[in-house]
Amino acid sequence: MPDDPSPRSLGPVATKHFETHDFRLTGGGVLPVARLAYETYGRLAPDGRNAVLLTHGFTSSHHAAGRNPENGGAPGWWDGHVGPGKAIDTDRLFVVSSNMLGSSYGSTSGASIDPVTGKPYGPTFPDISVSDIVRLQRLLLDALGVKHLVAVAGQSYGGFQAFQWAVDFPDFMDAIVPTVTAPKSPRISYPELHGRLAADPGWNGGWYYGTDGVIGTMRAIREETLKRYGMEEVLKDQGLDAAARDARIKELADAWSKKFDAHALLILRKAADRFDVTADLAKIRAKVLYVIARTDVLFPPSLKDTVMPALKAAGVDARYFEIDTEYGHTAAGNAWNKWTHVMRDFLAPLIPR
Repeated sequence: MPDDPSPRSLGPVATKHFETHDFRLTGGGVLPVARLAYETYGRLAPDGRNAVLLTHGFTSSHHAAGRNPENGGAPGWWDGHVGPGKAIDTDRLFVVSSNMLGSSYGSTSGASIDPVTGKPYGPTFPDISVSDIVRLQRLLLDALGVKHLVAVAGQSYGGFQAFQWAVDFPDFMDAIVPTVTAPKSPRISYPELHGRLAADPGWNGGWYYGTDGVIGTMRAIREETLKRYGMEEVLKDQGLDAAARDARIKELADAWSKKFDAHALLILRKAADRFDVTADLAKIRAKVLYVIARTDVLFPPSLKDTVMPALKAAGVDARYFEIDTEYGHTAAGNAWNKWTHVMRDFLAPLIPR
């Protein structure tokens, strides 16, 4: 990823946690305790109306900007966009980057203890929806004193959340910035994913906690995903030869497989498979900046030929930008310098003065 030219950065940031009780799910289940991990940057204005919500990708975390010691001091996934004087300007905006319900980075998920049994939920974790993820984020924002959002911005699965926010709470934000994403899941892949994990000798009906579990399968899935999403091109531009690129991808996949629980992968995948707000686009009142990458194989630029006309037909004030990059599905963060000016120009008139 190119160096950040900004003379200032956020510096160290910390993970925080929010909890609520008896959280009712759209599918009918109830979570006795629902916990969200999150980070914040900047300061909330007295009227609570200068906030931006950042929403992360499928297997990512809430660490969007700055340097969090929990992540070894690595910059967040949108560090190029977020900070003092940047497109999402923390001198003027209060930024909340929320983890997802069901994720593995400090929020309630399959590895969490079920207070009823005293054991991890494992395969008994109830089905959730993208609406559930968004509703829990709304409770977090309420607890923080946020009264209105300037924008919801996120990439991939985070873009699903941005679209869901716009139809579930249409008057709560001025804009959304869904990137490398779509208002409907491009594929159904939960059955295949479940079958692959269940075929691992360590699966044990999903009750693998306290063992090595399915880490080998998770590592292989991650390697494949990183290559498909454009990481080889990112590493190539960092000067790594083919052997070094392969070694680095294996290193990244191994580290991820030791942190991310297989049930979180399944919980979020099932919710994603059901995600579809295309019938509700007319509910959107927010302005939309829809961003796709030229080389993304998961959400290809051809999507604009259906998404943009559908938004226009629904009366949505929407604009489109295509990132010209070889970085594929990773482009929203790794090629930030090729489009951050577009987001800056889009958000600038919306920021309270």
